Amino acid sequence: MLFNSVAFLIFLPAVFMIYWSLMQRSLKAQNIFLLISSYIFYGWWDYRFLVLILFSTLVDYAVGQRLKSTKKPQFRKMLLWVSLVTNLVLLGFFKYYNFFVESWIEGWAQWGVHMDSTTMQIILPVGISFYTFQTLSYTIDVYKKKIEPASYFINFAAYVSFFPQLVAGPIERASHLLPQFGKQRSFDFNMAKSGLYLILWGLFQKMVIADSCATYVKAIFDNYAHLNGASLLLGAIYFAFQIYGDFAGYSNIAIGTARLFGFDLMRNFNYPYFSRNIAEFWRRWHISLSTWFRDYVYIPLGGSRGNSYLKIRNIAIIFIVSGFWHGANWTFLFWGGLNALYFIPLLIGNKNRKYLNDAEENRSFPSLKEFLQMSTTFFLSALAWIFFRSNSIGEGLAYVERLFTHFELHTEYLNVERYSIEMMPLILFFIIIEWVHRRFEHPFIGKYREVKVMAALVLLMLFGVFSDHQSFIYFQF
Repeated sequence: MLFNSVAFLIFLPAVFMIYWSLMQRSLKAQNIFLLISSYIFYGWWDYRFLVLILFSTLVDYAVGQRLKSTKKPQFRKMLLWVSLVTNLVLLGFFKYYNFFVESWIEGWAQWGVHMDSTTMQIILPVGISFYTFQTLSYTIDVYKKKIEPASYFINFAAYVSFFPQLVAGPIERASHLLPQFGKQRSFDFNMAKSGLYLILWGLFQKMVIADSCATYVKAIFDNYAHLNGASLLLGAIYFAFQIYGDFAGYSNIAIGTARLFGFDLMRNFNYPYFSRNIAEFWRRWHISLSTWFRDYVYIPLGGSRGNSYLKIRNIAIIFIVSGFWHGANWTFLFWGGLNALYFIPLLIGNKNRKYLNDAEENRSFPSLKEFLQMSTTFFLSALAWIFFRSNSIGEGLAYVERLFTHFELHTEYLNVERYSIEMMPLILFFIIIEWVHRRFEHPFIGKYREVKVMAALVLLMLFGVFSDHQSFIYFQF
């Protein structure tokens, strides 16, 4: 059930009205209803997925209870490994089995040894990477005694499967979201209103920006071998905004939807394309995943402590694992490695924590220095996104090579025939809107709020791509 589908347009108001009209006086009834609604939402794709998420929920709930009742260090460590192995084996099998088998066969083929393929038609459960990390963080935090284990199974199951953020995040921490299922909730008009604003902004990002860019991106990437560098540059720019609008749009819809039910989710994007270096970019992009890797992988490895070798090793591991988390393809590993190469010079020069404030937060326009810094950071990220979008590393390298060696100012993708010129002005308009409101979580704040809302609705009607088949990119992860 997609957020931009007719089914969700019916599902959300129905759940909202029942939740507040019939369940408001009973916290237990609210949580049970949310759990049932979340399972209906998740089972809409394939009811078989429900078995997997229920099994993962049961394992981690049981492990959490046992961690609370035992004091023996070795037994506690064994329980932690039960959770880690169970969740990671399930994730590895469903997401990476065919990748490893095919890579093994291709590797032997390079030496002239031909083997029969034993791949299977495995359906990747939607959102498995997201809820797996969410449940793992719960078990790890309980093991480290940072949080108390969930007292009620219904609350924990609702936390794992909470439908607004189930399939593509934000990846919530138990310390933040789980206690909210134990607190009495009453309807808050202002919270619901802010949720609706976020939903509208998310739909604008997804349907006006991302889905409009998608048409150009597919045409350019599918035909890159026959196009000049200017066209390929546009393709890279369009994809950078497609994936941003798509994923940030989903996150805003998820956060907004959660607020309709009285829940607060963490912010997942903070205007990343206004970053002045790659380190700042990764503090602003997919914040819930970046902080997850920081807290559960990077810091346990030693973080930025130690000599230069250890610092480089830790950063390389983080970005390569992050790339692998995104998908079962060597292109994602290459993308992660490329971002590590961007990051390492900043780490060595102790500049990875240089920009912790907003760019020119008290001025209307960036300085020339900041403009060049932001442009360079955007170009580097867009260059890396090429490999994220490509089917193979070779295809990505060929795209980049042609971009630089066949560059001409003329491009058919900026004419008024097959590919109209409205996309670039629309992107520029989007950049200006985000820049002006970069200190807020969405543009519908401050003066002229009603005018902004009406303008967004008009643009949504004029430029929005309305289709039940326009899925979100991160659903595949």
